[in-house]
This record gives sequence, structure tokens and C-alpha cells, in this order.
Amino acid sequence: MRILMLGWEFPPFIAGGLGTACYGLTKALDRLGHEVIFILPKPVDRSLSSHIRLLSPEAIRALPPEAPGARPDGAATTQPDSPPFGTAAAMGGDSYTMPGFAHATFHALPAAFSSPYPEFSTGARGAAGAAGARPGAPAFLADGRPMLDAEGDQMCWPEGVDPQVMAGAMSSAAGVGGGAGPGYEGDMVTNAARYARLVVALGRHERFDVIHAHDWMTYPAGLALARVSGRPLVVHVHSTEFDRAGDHPNQRVYDIERRGMHGAMRVLAVSELTKSICVRRYGVDASKVGVVYNGIDSDAAQPESSERIEARDKIVLFLGRITMQKGPEYFVRAAKRVLEKVPNAKFIMAGSGDMYTRSIEEAAALGIGHRFSFTGFLRGKQVDDVFRMADCYVMPSVSEPFGIAPLEAMRNDTPVIISKQSGVSEVLTHALKVDFWDIDDMANKIVAVLRHPPLSQTLREHGSFELRKLTWDGAAAKCVQAYGAAIGTQAAPLSRAGR
Repeated sequence: MRILMLGWEFPPFIAGGLGTACYGLTKALDRLGHEVIFILPKPVDRSLSSHIRLLSPEAIRALPPEAPGARPDGAATTQPDSPPFGTAAAMGGDSYTMPGFAHATFHALPAAFSSPYPEFSTGARGAAGAAGARPGAPAFLADGRPMLDAEGDQMCWPEGVDPQVMAGAMSSAAGVGGGAGPGYEGDMVTNAARYARLVVALGRHERFDVIHAHDWMTYPAGLALARVSGRPLVVHVHSTEFDRAGDHPNQRVYDIERRGMHGAMRVLAVSELTKSICVRRYGVDASKVGVVYNGIDSDAAQPESSERIEARDKIVLFLGRITMQKGPEYFVRAAKRVLEKVPNAKFIMAGSGDMYTRSIEEAAALGIGHRFSFTGFLRGKQVDDVFRMADCYVMPSVSEPFGIAPLEAMRNDTPVIISKQSGVSEVLTHALKVDFWDIDDMANKIVAVLRHPPLSQTLREHGSFELRKLTWDGAAAKCVQAYGAAIGTQAAPLSRAGR
């Protein structure tokens, strides 16, 4: 099977768990023998990664023009004897591969990297979104021209799709190859629309069986490409606006998420918790939502830490975005109580976000600032090193769709304490669990791990064993099942129509 995958993060461009999940999943799909075409909304610096194929704005301008009356499924966009789009022959450049991927192709689009999960608040929360679509709305391109099908009749948008977003995305000329390329800083909704235009321009020249879109930023692109290609769309929900913003969602982002979930043939949620949000908050039919838990590469060799904060200190770690969703204030308040019983405890907060300064100020106000270290954002070997330094890892998230960090901690033999309001709590047994708001219980469990070596050792040993069942191969197999179901669902109406 050939999968066209859309995602905002991929190593070395990682701002959170999304990039880790995309890497693990694509690597597992590759091991299973499936071809993956991955389109990123950012340039690849060849000095950082000489194994990823870069498509420049000039390469996009080099695309052959659409033939009049070309089929909307993309079958007539390239001649049978022409070189496949993306090869050195077609693009006039070198071909790039990623180590460990036998079947994957990576396309990097010209855009500055921007995280879909901003370190700062979303801004205009509750801002009015684009006008809602009505079923059967006539389809127009961004320049006002009607969009015609192969027979010359005007096409209509499917129900639930925003005509304005789709019109911009369908216009393969809009925002493609202009100057130095579109700017992707700033408004993520605008960034998502620009990404959609570029994806459609590239997707018309690729052959694939299914589209797999990761999180809301790629949903407009997935919907648009599904429309022009005739291929089914599967959306993967790693996080929702209710996780990120609580009960005050950005209406524009919510609308994009809802359209994506309703417009897809299948929806993949990273936990039962996330599935319930999709059903309750977005009105998605539960029968089309499947749960695919994230995995971990438990066999990966881990580096030995060469440093450690003073041996007499007991290290308690928070690692993640320092935002409302991750509950950093509860970690700081619990630390105050822990220090009353374990005065040699030291707390590390690794990450960045809009509550970074506030967390520093709160620790100082509580008189415990001298027991805190704020490292900023960590990546790669730094993450493994800080896990190995820690005597305990705490994830006090207010709402965590899944949470890969606890798995990474367990892989590094670090005991974990996790929020009950997390997807990962559904699959972990050998982890201590607390309600994010119960700082007394959180503090008591931290103290128990620090003071009682037998408890710490049990969590380490059993946690490491438990990771063996949480594999990316298992997650990939479930994705393949969803692809098959999506293809079958889309093919069924066509077969009935042909009778």
C-alpha cells in the first residue's frame, strides 16, 4: 500500500510528541513493507540532514501544468513514460533518503518551521471562524473560476467543507513558487491553508492509495487532496483544541478539526479519552473512530548519563511544554509540600512555553526557587540524559490525549507518576496515578518514590517489562486496518452506483 502522509513535525524538526509519533509510525509502516510519502511544511537544511529530500520553490514551479479535462483522481496528471515526480530526473536535483526507511519518500515544502502547539496562548480565543458550508455548495477556485469535473460540469463541495478554505487549497497556483516561498510564521490557520495549496500541487503528481493527516494543521490539506485525487482520507487526532485550551477553544481551530473529522473516512484517536472527546465535543460517529495507542522503541540503545546534579540530591523531573495543558503550576505547588518532607529534593523543569516565566515566579514566591532548575527546551540525547538523572518523573497534565514522555522515562528506567487525565494512563499499570489537581496526593506519591527504594525499584523493573507491549509495529498494523476500511468504505458507493 502507498500512503501519502501529512504532518507538521518530523526529526530533526520536533516541538513535541507529534514528531516522535510520526517518526515511530512511519518507521513501523516501512518495516511492514508499505510505501510512505511524507510532506512537511518546512525546508530541510542539508547541513542538518543530508538524507531528507528537499523540494524547493523552483522545483514546485517546475511541475507540469494540468492538462485540460484532467481527471480529478490525478490519473492523467503524468504521462506513463515520464519520470515519477520527486525523482532526480523529474526535478533536476539529487534524491534524498532517510536512514532506516526502505520505502519512504520525504518532501519538504518551503516554509519556516512553526509549532502547531504554540508555546504562547492561541490568541483570539472564541474568534469567529469562517462561514459554515452548506451541503452542495458550488465549487469555485480562489480566482473565482468555477471548478469543473471531467465532463465540464461545475463541481460541488462535500457537506461540512468550508468553501473558502477549499477554494484556496484547490488553486494549485495560489501561493506556490512565488518569490522565496510563502511565510509560515504567525497565524497557524493561515499557515494551514498555505500548506494545503502546496500539498495539492504536489499531490496531483503522486500516486497513492490513502491520505493520512496528522492533527488539525493538515486537515485542510487532507480534505482538499482527497477531493482532487479521489483517495480516502484518514485523520489522526493527537490532540484537540479542548486539550490545548480547555473550555475556551479557538473557534477557527475547532471548526477545522470538526470539518476534518467529519470529512474523513476514518478517524484515529490516540486514546479512549481522545475518542470520547471526538464523539462528545465534535459529534463524530463513534463507529468510525478507532483507537491507536502510541508506542515506544523499547530496544533503542540509551546513552549513559555522564553528569548528575549533586549526589545527595533527589531529582524530580517535569519534562514537556510549560503550558496550561501540562499542569506546571500543580507540579510547583506539589514541590513545596515534597520539600517539607524531603528537603534534599531538587526539581527540574525541562521545556518552554507561555507559563515558563510564571512558573519561575511561582517557585520564587513559594520560597523554593533555589531548589528548581529551568533548562528550557531539550532534544535528542539531552532528553535521555535528564531522564537518567531523575529519581522520579512527574506528568501532571490537565488533559493529555496520550503522553509519550512517560514511556520515554520508563525506557530510561525512571519511575513515573502520571495524571489520571491522560491517555497513557489507560495502558500503563506500573505507574503511580494521580488527579492533576490533587497536589497533596501528588506530593505524597513523589515522597514515597524518593524515600522507599523497593517501590522505586519495582516501578523500574515492571515498567521496563510493560513497554514491550507498546510497540509502533502494533500501532502501524492498526493504521493499516483503518486504511483498508477507509478504502473499502469509499469503494462501496462506487460499486453500488455501477450496478
